[in-house]
Amino acid sequence: GAAAGAGSVVAGRRARRPRAPRPRAAAGRGAVAAAGDGSHGARPAEAAAAAVPGAAAGRVALALGHLPLLQPAAPLLRPRQPPPAAARCPPALPAARKKLLQKWRACPAAAAPPAPSARPAGDGGGGGSRAKAAVAKRLPHALIVGVKKGGTRAVLEFIRGHPGVRALGTEPHFFDRHYERGLEWYRHLMPRTLDSQITMEKTPSYYITREAPQRIFNMSRNTKLIVVVRNPVTRAISDYTQTLSKRPDIPTFEGLSFRNRSLGLVDTSWSAIRIGLYALHLESWLQYFPLSQIHFVSGERLITDPAEEMAKVQDFLGLKRLITEKHFFFNKTKGFPCLKKAGGGTLPRCLGKSKGRPHVQIDPDVLEQLQDFYRPYNIRFYEAVGRDFRWE
Repeated sequence: GAAAGAGSVVAGRRARRPRAPRPRAAAGRGAVAAAGDGSHGARPAEAAAAAVPGAAAGRVALALGHLPLLQPAAPLLRPRQPPPAAARCPPALPAARKKLLQKWRACPAAAAPPAPSARPAGDGGGGGSRAKAAVAKRLPHALIVGVKKGGTRAVLEFIRGHPGVRALGTEPHFFDRHYERGLEWYRHLMPRTLDSQITMEKTPSYYITREAPQRIFNMSRNTKLIVVVRNPVTRAISDYTQTLSKRPDIPTFEGLSFRNRSLGLVDTSWSAIRIGLYALHLESWLQYFPLSQIHFVSGERLITDPAEEMAKVQDFLGLKRLITEKHFFFNKTKGFPCLKKAGGGTLPRCLGKSKGRPHVQIDPDVLEQLQDFYRPYNIRFYEAVGRDFRWE
């Protein structure tokens, strides 16, 4: 009756107005909650009205009929789905960024990079490119560490004739004078070698340098060491002869060798005498290297039978014996063997003019006194290395 008419009038007025009346907060909350519940398929207005008792339900239902903005937007309530795989693949990228995106990009259509060829282009099957790539400057595998005027230059020149060896021609003095420059500086001095070749250098003063054994050990504990030794008296005379050729005003050999000759007191502070105390210097080396990594070459046998001494050196380095007696020629003028050139050259390759120079004449009594002085040191040396060099 009257209530229905009043409701019609209200409905008519609201239908003519452009704006819908604002519902109560409680009804709004109920409508929103009902709109989010789609379990029974009820319309939003009916669900909201059912939640409000009595006459208020009609007003809520009427009001909701004019609130389309409260209808739930399905895309907003729908769970977010990952984009398809193809959508995650950006266009072509620079090579640098491609590497960074390899861990997360899912591009099944992306083409795999072509596999590298089994042989570098232009190799021709000869391995030339691979060999060229393997050439590099390396730290030495073996060192000729001593001794001065013992025959180190001859050993170096003879072993350089082996194709498995590349050696630095000059003495770098890295482990005694230039150690602060660093191993990288030292490595750059070396010749370029293949993986299969041995890198070598010689600096005879290493043997008497106290810090050299530890420094070489720090570079590589596997370094092989070669020591060329000679009768210490003969070696001292050769050392003096070389110095005399550069400084003619130096004292006599006798004057430098003794502090008091009448008492037989030898001056071991003179380097020419001190170098010949091989046993004492060896003690420092044996603190870091086993005897199996040190090879001793006889300076005397290097002159009388160079092929045999060099055969032992090749064995020590693990090389095939390619330097044999047919490669040597004895130069009677210099009193020293020379190495024949590879391929049968016209002239043998001899050492420089400073090698094999005549020694100064020394009083035989002075020589005898020095022999007596060195004898106990020589015996200790023989016992330490397991070889009698027969210097007495």
